[in-house]
Amino acid sequence: MATPAAAHAATPVTTLPTGARGALIVIEYWWIWYRRHWRASAVSSVLQPLLMLLAFGLAFGSLVRPSETTGNVEYLVFLAPGLLAMTAVQIAAAESTYPVHACFKWHRAYFAMTAGPLGPAQLVFGQLGWIVLRMFFSCAVYLAVIALFGGTRGLGSVAALVFATLCGLAVAAPLLAFTASVHDEGSKFGVVLRFVILPMTLFAGTFFPVSQLPAAVRPLAWISPLWHGTELARGATLGTLRPLAATGHLAYLLGLAAIGVAIAMWRYRVRLYV
Repeated sequence: MATPAAAHAATPVTTLPTGARGALIVIEYWWIWYRRHWRASAVSSVLQPLLMLLAFGLAFGSLVRPSETTGNVEYLVFLAPGLLAMTAVQIAAAESTYPVHACFKWHRAYFAMTAGPLGPAQLVFGQLGWIVLRMFFSCAVYLAVIALFGGTRGLGSVAALVFATLCGLAVAAPLLAFTASVHDEGSKFGVVLRFVILPMTLFAGTFFPVSQLPAAVRPLAWISPLWHGTELARGATLGTLRPLAATGHLAYLLGLAAIGVAIAMWRYRVRLYV
């Protein structure tokens, strides 16, 4: 008969560190929730972008001839990568505001989680991990729809999916930190969505190049993560992405995401323990 020590030694040990296991538990929590409520997000994550694709890419796009402004390709092909990045940003904004606020203020799920072995860092990485999965798979479905209408260009469109997801992460992480600092009923989210996210989707190069904007307004577009994500996704799709420009865009998005994560972990710790 094996001794208790031998039995303990024979027990398989997971290779995942404790922090990673905690983040996966948070992702599992959101997956269980999403399986029951996915219909509520179907309009915003799939149907709304599809209607924009039909309205702008096909209807309006039929009036736009290929030119230097559109990269000498059909307007649908020019527009599709921008819509992909825009969809990721909209999902990121939706998932990192009200649902996160509910975990702090309304049903207080975060407080229940931290009453156990989970800590603020695990909550932040788990929450962002779930948002990344939501963005990636929703955008993958959207990309498949775009392909049906002829708006993709080979493997470059797959790279565009990755860049769009990274763009959404660069938006989600700072918003997560902001949400952790909100103590009212969430009225500030409406201001952010109307005066930050909406203008970003309209004037960050999604529908037309930023060079068409007035010179005084262009710097506002250049600091937008959506512009960097659109440039990466569009460059990958059209095969015009230059290594130096790509490095700059990636550095900006990764830096913004890293700063957002650092501030979010600090704000989560303050909100949950102070």
